[in-house]
This record gives sequence, structure tokens and C-alpha cells, in this order.
Amino acid sequence: MEKLKVNPYIVTNGNGGEVIEFYKKVFDAEVIGVQTFGQMPASPDMPIPDEAKNRIAHAMFKIGESEIMLSDTFPGNPFQLGDQLNLCIMADDKEQAKRYYDALQEGGKVDMPLQETFWSPAYGIVTDKFGVTFQISTAGKDHQ
Repeated sequence: MEKLKVNPYIVTNGNGGEVIEFYKKVFDAEVIGVQTFGQMPASPDMPIPDEAKNRIAHAMFKIGESEIMLSDTFPGNPFQLGDQLNLCIMADDKEQAKRYYDALQEGGKVDMPLQETFWSPAYGIVTDKFGVTFQISTAGKDHQ
């Protein structure tokens, strides 16, 4: 049987650091890691504007035994209050990620095509036919 992990994923609008500090205070949350857009590998195809450099590209923290992920929107990307919670599915490999992604997009909509990123061999975002947004990510073990 496949092991599957689902993490709540909070999307914030430039105040992700404040959100993490608030949850640290309220829940005694443990910060596992925080990466800003400015810390991401440089790409000539997508230069990082100054106003994005201190925004959180990805963070993980624990509340009790639960791992929560968080990122800020990139400046200029739409943010709709009420849409800030996604589910992140951590697949074991690219084939499993593609299977989940393909099934979820039936009757839904693709928000980001399933593709290789610097952190995952297969990552994409899809909103299913019920309006639930899923981030499909793959463990980096088969990432070259």
C-alpha cells in the first residue's frame, strides 16, 4: 500500500512571516524551515523583483504533530480572501503525482501544469471540480 501524506497549505498575501509568528505564539508552533523568494536559485527567465525578495516562497512548521506549509503570493498574483487554504499531496514519485494530478483535473481546472521544479521532480496545482485546490508535489528522491 502506498504511503500518502496530506499537508494543509496556507497561502498568505505578503504577511507569511507574521502568520508564522502568530501561530508560534498561539500554538507554540515549531518552525521547521523558511525560504524566501530572494533565497531561491536565480533564473534569468524569472528575475525576482525587490518587493518579492523578503516574501516567503515556502515554509513548514509544526503545530503539535501536524505539519503545516505556507507561502506568500508572488507580487502581482491574485489573492482572494477565503482561498488561502490548499491541500498539499506529497507523492512518492512522478508517476504517482501524475496519476493524482490527472484524476483531480477531470472536471476541474489546471492552475499550474505538472512540471519539474528545483524542489520537486513533479509539481503542479489543480483545483478539482468541487473547488478544492490541491498542490501535488513529489519527494525529491528521484530528482536529478
